[in-house]
Amino acid sequence: MMKKKPFIIIVLVILAYCFLPTLQASAADNSLEKIKSKGTLVIGTSADFPPYEFHATIDGQDEIVGMDISIAKKIAEDLNVKLEIQDMGFDSLLPALEVNKVDMILAGMSPSEERKQSVDFSDVYYTGGQNIVIRPSDKEVYDSKDSLVKKKVGVQTGSLQETLAKEQMPESSILSLSKITDLILALKTNKIEAIIIEKPSAMAYVSNDTGLATFDGGFELAEGEQGIAIAVKKGSESLIASINESLSNIKEQNLTKTYLEEAGEHLKNSPGETEEKETKSNGMINYWSYFARGTGYTILISVLSVLFGSILGVLLSLMRLMDNKIIRGLATAYVEFVRGTPMMIQVMFIYFAVGYVINLPALASGIIAVSLNSAAYICEIIRSGLNSVSKGQTEAARSLGMSKKLTMRYIVFPQALKNIWPALGNEFITVIKESSIVSIIGVSDLIFQTKIVTSVSYRGIAPLAVTMVIYFILTYSLTKLLNYYEGKMNHD
Repeated sequence: MMKKKPFIIIVLVILAYCFLPTLQASAADNSLEKIKSKGTLVIGTSADFPPYEFHATIDGQDEIVGMDISIAKKIAEDLNVKLEIQDMGFDSLLPALEVNKVDMILAGMSPSEERKQSVDFSDVYYTGGQNIVIRPSDKEVYDSKDSLVKKKVGVQTGSLQETLAKEQMPESSILSLSKITDLILALKTNKIEAIIIEKPSAMAYVSNDTGLATFDGGFELAEGEQGIAIAVKKGSESLIASINESLSNIKEQNLTKTYLEEAGEHLKNSPGETEEKETKSNGMINYWSYFARGTGYTILISVLSVLFGSILGVLLSLMRLMDNKIIRGLATAYVEFVRGTPMMIQVMFIYFAVGYVINLPALASGIIAVSLNSAAYICEIIRSGLNSVSKGQTEAARSLGMSKKLTMRYIVFPQALKNIWPALGNEFITVIKESSIVSIIGVSDLIFQTKIVTSVSYRGIAPLAVTMVIYFILTYSLTKLLNYYEGKMNHD
């Protein structure tokens, strides 16, 4: 029964959190005042959706640009605050808004009735349409959504296009991915036959990529699905009023057209896929700064996660070896719970759920999540190593007058470390690879930067190949280092 109690406690805490009413919802609306008082407007976006929002290289620096970003700048200017942009997966935007990671969402989001149940929307500021993107070689094969019956179609996870595909293309097979760039790659590698994308975004991709073609999808759209708007938290009436005032000014001055033209200029300056551009300006060497930054973050996350995970893992292993049933039960419950849940869920829980209590940055959340996950596995590795040392060693040390602490430090642990070193090394290597999961919350690790390069360069395979090589170099170097110290231990 003692072992079951920690599990029951964990389950009760999670259930309490899930059903705990949000006190902020019933509080007086201070959404606008809060932004003005902190002096910063934080917007959430998924910057893979040109011409709304996308990455572009400007004066040698990576920047997020597009019509939505220009609108956000205008709103921030009207509020007399600084603008901060949080780039993450489209399906992570609504959770981020819910836990106050962002103040509003500008990501080409349609104000559907389903979304209105969770968030409030501004006035519609742009009306486009829904297109289907295909390979040029399939122009004579596909010309409407009906021609894609029983075919595999790609959509962005959590988007209006996903809903339309499920409702109006029920016989088609739907592939949902969080990034448009991943869908483009899937299309080019024949994993899917078509992609459903907002018309302006489809036109932007096609105009910069000769390997794509597009046509109007002919989807039936409800009133709330015929435009895009800005999403804010429920009850943010003062903020909505201010946003709508800015949107009204944009409409009166016809700034939307100007913003789209500016986005078009950025797209024209982005490397395309023509042979001339590939040879002159689109080689992966030109994006070395992206890969360097991503590699730096990956190394930072891995080193800190291994450090903190090892410390916590040692403590947990000692707790599991204690005679006290409560302490042993708590450690066991932690290990089993962490090993029984996906790391992706753990990362998102730390970033979003803990955000109700502490507003942790994405990088800190990622390091904490990976460290806590690694600790559970390191705990079991160390525990198995300690148990592998013969009890006779402990008895002999104690008979010579050594304390339990000294016996563990000088007799048991050194022998255990030699036994578990290969397994411990494998865990360290695993941390390097699995740390890539933090990209889902917007941490600029190697995977996140690879997706940026894919978006900026309009090339799918080359960035992946470079990333694979970088990961191999990191893991192989660590393997050689671990083997060196394993050899030294074997000679001791």
